[in-house]
Amino acid sequence: MSYEKVEVPEGGEAITVADAERDELNVPEDPIIPIIYGDGIGRDVGPAAQTVLDAAAEATGREIHWMRLYAGESAREKYDENLPEDTIEAIKEFRVAIKGPLTTPVGAGFRSLNVALRKKLDLYTNMRPTYHLDGVPSPVNHPEKMDMVNFRENTEDVYAGIEWEAGTDEVEEVRAFIEEEMGYDSTIHDGPVGIGIKPITEFGTKRLVRKAIDYALAHDRDSVTLVHKGNIMKFTEGAFRDWGYEVAEEEYGEEVITEDTLWNERDGEPPEGAVVVNDRIADNMLQQLLTRTEQYDVLAMPNLNGDYLSDAAGAQIGGLGIAPGANIGDGRLLAEPVHGSAPKYAGQDKVNPSAMILSGRIMLEYMGWDDAADLVRDALEETVSSKQVTYDIERQIEGGTKLATSEFAEKVAENVRDRA
Repeated sequence: MSYEKVEVPEGGEAITVADAERDELNVPEDPIIPIIYGDGIGRDVGPAAQTVLDAAAEATGREIHWMRLYAGESAREKYDENLPEDTIEAIKEFRVAIKGPLTTPVGAGFRSLNVALRKKLDLYTNMRPTYHLDGVPSPVNHPEKMDMVNFRENTEDVYAGIEWEAGTDEVEEVRAFIEEEMGYDSTIHDGPVGIGIKPITEFGTKRLVRKAIDYALAHDRDSVTLVHKGNIMKFTEGAFRDWGYEVAEEEYGEEVITEDTLWNERDGEPPEGAVVVNDRIADNMLQQLLTRTEQYDVLAMPNLNGDYLSDAAGAQIGGLGIAPGANIGDGRLLAEPVHGSAPKYAGQDKVNPSAMILSGRIMLEYMGWDDAADLVRDALEETVSSKQVTYDIERQIEGGTKLATSEFAEKVAENVRDRA
């Protein structure tokens, strides 16, 4: 299709879908990949990621044809709007894309541009792998124990929340409906109150949990843990847990076993190759991230729990500056780092691009380019281990060499080529 203000690269081919529900794609050796640099430090980390991903593609006999798209500040400059139709339609057409951080301007009409992109593209899974790279300083004694993949529901819970502001006629109508029409003996205190609703559906829960279980099976992971606050919120987060177990018990046969069955019938010995599905209360899980880190593989969570848990996990391996992520739908992926746009550092060629680079690694894995993805991780780890790092790490270690964003990316790319 044609686009208003962006050009489709010449020479490349589009990625097409073979089986959307199974995330099976037809990926050419020269794919067209849309990229949004994003706001703030996006203008630094976006090109840095391209440098490394280009090197990994070239080292494995491939070529990426980048298609520059716009959202946020760059879109306002080019289109006079925050999220142009060109951007949405191009990601729909080319299936796999990567973006930097976006800042939602006040009064722009969106709660979040990032959330708007996920909803418009139905990218219902936010996947955040968390693993330690040798040489990255960490606040814990054994960061190498962390090797966890978080699956966070991306369209419901607080992301679909409805709120009424304190002092408005609407919130008083909701209060009256709860107390008088519904007959609840409310514990809402007198005086101004804000009220919100967070929806969690069977449909949204089950497709998220399927993604988590499918990933665990495909990547030889031992367990999937449903993280919820169902002891208090029984009909939303408790339902998330129950619907998650229904998926495991009804759709996967002997490939999946629940923790109860594991201990009641098998004395803790799972069948060969089976994934164990269990559940944990969210606050307890935050503790166990620290105390029993190595016991957990894949976590599946409603939106808000996933936000807290993935950020806490990221802290254990050195912080959000190296935490990658991706938003996944059926046969479609938009990779993005976990960190924000940090506008005060924009354009200074200073910040750490590792999160954006490793988000690109997820993208390569999704495309089936595992050899290129492994090169990216190994070369990045080699660079950090050699103490050639950006300022955020250099100031925490002894004997480090401080590199600019672009210099760090070039060094990682050099190590990719040396390893090929």
